[in-house]
Parts: sequence; C-alpha cells; structure tokens
Amino acid sequence: MNKTKTLPKRSEVPNEWKWKLEDIYATDAAWEQDVAKIKEMTEQIKAKQGTLAESGKNLLDTLLLQDEITKILDRVYVYARMRRDEENSNSTYQALTDRASSLATQVSSAMSYIQPEILAIPSEQLEKLQQSEEGLEHYRLLLEEITRFKPHTLSASEEAIMAQVSELASAPGKIFGMLNNADIKFPMITNEKGEEVELTKGRYTQFMESKDRRVRKEAFEALYATYGKHRNTIAATLASVVKRDVFYARTRKYESALKASLFADNIDQSVYDNLIETVREHLPLMHRYVSLRKKLFGVDELHMYDLYVPMVQEVEMEIPYEQAVSTIKEALKPLGDDYGKVLEEGFTSGWIDVYENEGKTSGAYSWGAYTTHPYVLMNYQDNVNNMFTLAHEMGHALHSYYSNKNQPYTYADYRIFVAEVASTLNEALLMHHMLEKTTDKGERLYLINYYLEQFRGTLFRQTMFAEYEKLIHANSEKEVPLTADSLSEWYRELNVAYHGDEMIVDEQIDLEWARIPHFYNNFYVYKYATGFSAATALSKQILEEGQPAVERYLAFLKSGGSDYPLNLLKKAGVDMTSPQPIRDALAVFKDLLDELEELAGAK
Repeated sequence: MNKTKTLPKRSEVPNEWKWKLEDIYATDAAWEQDVAKIKEMTEQIKAKQGTLAESGKNLLDTLLLQDEITKILDRVYVYARMRRDEENSNSTYQALTDRASSLATQVSSAMSYIQPEILAIPSEQLEKLQQSEEGLEHYRLLLEEITRFKPHTLSASEEAIMAQVSELASAPGKIFGMLNNADIKFPMITNEKGEEVELTKGRYTQFMESKDRRVRKEAFEALYATYGKHRNTIAATLASVVKRDVFYARTRKYESALKASLFADNIDQSVYDNLIETVREHLPLMHRYVSLRKKLFGVDELHMYDLYVPMVQEVEMEIPYEQAVSTIKEALKPLGDDYGKVLEEGFTSGWIDVYENEGKTSGAYSWGAYTTHPYVLMNYQDNVNNMFTLAHEMGHALHSYYSNKNQPYTYADYRIFVAEVASTLNEALLMHHMLEKTTDKGERLYLINYYLEQFRGTLFRQTMFAEYEKLIHANSEKEVPLTADSLSEWYRELNVAYHGDEMIVDEQIDLEWARIPHFYNNFYVYKYATGFSAATALSKQILEEGQPAVERYLAFLKSGGSDYPLNLLKKAGVDMTSPQPIRDALAVFKDLLDELEELAGAK
C-alpha cells in the first residue's frame, strides 16, 4: 500500500487490504433480521422463568435456547463493533454498536433468572433432573461451573438489576474509547527528512524506533502533551471503572476486586502474586539491560524515549507486509501441515484488515463470532514489531479457529488466561526462525535486542501494569481518591523501581496510564506475562520434542473452554501454579542478555 503523510479515508483503502465482514452479514439488512430474531427468542426465554426445576426437559430447553440466543447475539455485536472499528466516526455503525450493546443488556436481563434458578435447585434434585434428560449430560460441566459461583450469585431480582446496570457500568470504557480513538487529535511533527508528518497512535511506535533522537523526543513529548490536556477527564474515567470493579466485587461478596476477577478462571491469587514477586526478584536483570542500553548508546542520560529504538542502530530491518506473511508461514512450519493450511487460509481469505486509515481503531486484535472464521485488525507499519504483532494476532485467530471447529458453542470460548499462550508461542517460534536463519552478526544483535525487548515489554512491563492495577484497586477499596495526580505519582514510583538508577524517568511517562486501554478490562494484563512464560516453555518443547509436543499443543488449541485454564496448560506440558515457568523465562532473558553483551563487546 502506498505510504502517505496523512491517513487515507476508509473508502480510499483497496479492498485487498480490508477484512471481509460480509462473511458475517452480507448486508446491514441481514443484521437487522437477526436483531429481530433475538428479540423474539428473548420473549420465549422470558416465558420459561420459574419452570426450570419442574423437569429435565424444561431445564434442557432453556439452556439450548440460551445458547442459540447468545450465539446469534455474538454475531450481531461482533459485526456492529467491527464495522465501527473500521471508522469510529461513522455514525451508522456508532448507532448499530449502541443498539447491539443495548440489545445485549436486554438479553442479559431477560436471562438473568437462569443461574439463580438453577442454584435454588437442591443438589440431589439437580442430579435427578440431569439423569432424567439425556441431553443435559452435555451441560454437566456448565452446571458444575454455575454451582461453583453459588456463594457469589444474588437473588433473581437482584441479578436482573445487575444485568440492567451493566450498560451503565460499561460507560467509562466507552467514553475512553471514543476519546482515544475518535476525538483525540495529535499534532504534526517533523520527521527525519524535515517533513511535517501527522502524529498518530499507529505511527508513534515507528517514531519511537527512529534513529533520530530529536524525532523520538518530539513524538514522545507531543503524544503526552496531548494526553496531558485530557488528564483529568481520563483520570475520572479510569477512577470510575475501578469503582465499578470494586462495586461488583463487594456486591457479589468477594474479598477484593482482584479475587473476583481471578475467580472466573478458577485462579488462586497466589498465581498473580507469584508473578509480581518473581519478576520483582529479577529486576536487577532489567536494570542491567537498561545499563547496557545506555552504554551501547554512548549517552550521558538514557531517557524513556530511548527504550524502543534498536541498540544496534546500523541494522535497518524494514519489513513490508507481504514479506512478513511469508516469513511467518515459514517460521510456523514446526506446528505441522494442518496448522500451516489454516494459516494460509487466514492470510488469503479476508480475515485481516491490514493498514491504518482515518478513524480506524488503533492497535491490533483478533476477534470474531462462533459461526464465522476469526478476524484480525492490524494497523500495519513496515517494521519488525508489526511482523511480530501479526504473528501474535494470527496465533489468537487460529486458537479461535481450532476451538470453534472442535468444541460445541457451549465450550468453545477459551478463557483469557490461556488466550495469550497461542499468540506468544507464535512470536517465540518466529524469533527462533529468524535467529536460526541469520548469518549476519549485526542482524543477530538486532534480533536479540528485539527479543529482549519482547521480554521487557511483555514480562516486565505487563507485570508492572499488573502491579499498578492491583495498587489502584486496593487504594480504591480503602477509599483513597484516584486523581490525575495520585495516578501519576503511583505510576512514576513503579517506573523508577522497574527501570533502575540508570534511567531518566521523564515526567511525561507519569501520564502513560492515561493511554492504556487494557486498564478498562480489569486484571487482564497479567495474563500477557503468564502467557509469555507458558509459551516460552511450550515453544521449547515443540522445537526439542517435535511431534509429541505438537500434538499436545494442538490438543490444547482444540480444547477451547472445556476445562479450567490451569488444567489445560498442565495437559499441554506447563504448570503455572508454580513460579518455575516465570523463572525459566527470565533465565532465557539472562542468556540473551549475556550473548548481547558478549557480541557487542560490552562485558
């Protein structure tokens, strides 16, 4: 795609670089038909309230109808939201997304009686109902899971109120999303060639990798100056979302918002705490990396805007999208022919929206509905980071593909705790492939530096985010106000601790919390770090053991949500109840750091 100094409009992007949302709905009119169908089915499921304990057939019919409604609702919501993500300023799809969100709230409210009603059935009677109706065997795991939530489930009327409140509770995230993706405008900056270029979130990473320190500094200061103008508004949205988490936890009788979040995945808090403690113990490695970066740069002061530019500055690795695709396909060959075939389908059949356009949602994600193939949103820039992002998102996409093909709808949706494993494993195999292939010392230095950056960005940085989330929720639970000043002060303290004495922690970075969308999805980011650790172990097994490890891994991808995350990972070959996988991943970081120091003559 031709590079431009300003972003193209959506209509100017060639179709070959766009995803095919027509595979979900050929027209908006078809979407409307499913909306009408959901409303009709919602009335049907409302009529079943109060009948679940009467017979196994009543219980089965209700659960089957619930699955059918939510399956279609997923499709309706995904289509509307992804259409809006193409161009956030498009009022048509803003409206469809709002309608889909409201419909989801109505459906949730209509079905909110199901769980309390099942929980009200005595255990012996519930077992008799299951034995009386053969089709209920399919729902045994689901019913066991509902029973596990009994201490945290409210009465039917209270659950109905909670369902109605959910749309209000999503407001802070929506407000932040619209501000961050549609309303915020960044200034022009001067690039390396002396040209005035529009700063965007998509281009920010590219500027941070610029060899020209002036460009990095200018982009860094311009980005945070823009967020600084909205610091109080964004602080209010973040404080509101934290209060929402605390409200839900207290209302449902959890000890804390953190424990409430972990309960859904059946994860003990020790797993979360082990991550923070183990990474904290290894912070001297991070400080050593910062020191090496400063030494190789030959600067008196290392700033936060110096963190992303490759330390081996003489190596230029520009990677166009087509080259990234071919490299990823080659790198993932150890996963077998079937995986490769599905990967090829994803690259050639309209799964991916490739390039940035005006109003498009920033960043990257993989998403989709059970009844269609997965999709990947990219804002591709021609660099190593974006190639790895593409491999990462295709890992998510193929995980969804295999889960949906091999699990019934009830158990197809895998938990977020395991979601980052497939994506990060792809990155690990891609890095292994590139390090094996290169014979150039400079390129090897560059790649090792990049891999170290993956560790810094995923294991260290996401753990710092996780510690920050724990801190701000704990303060909110103690009724400590979350203001722009306090949020910035706490964020600064963590940056100082994680980066060490050799780093100048610029005052602008104190505001980084204001641009992190993951903070609106509570206690999500730690899963990047645990997933990275698990993926490091599994990729090592695949490369060393071959087919047996591949078979275990593909079985993991196909398992969806058919068991709890920790159990699924144990079957695949990794025990995340132990800090050992994190220690093992950090040992790889140390070995890479040793090699980089030696190759660069910095020892």
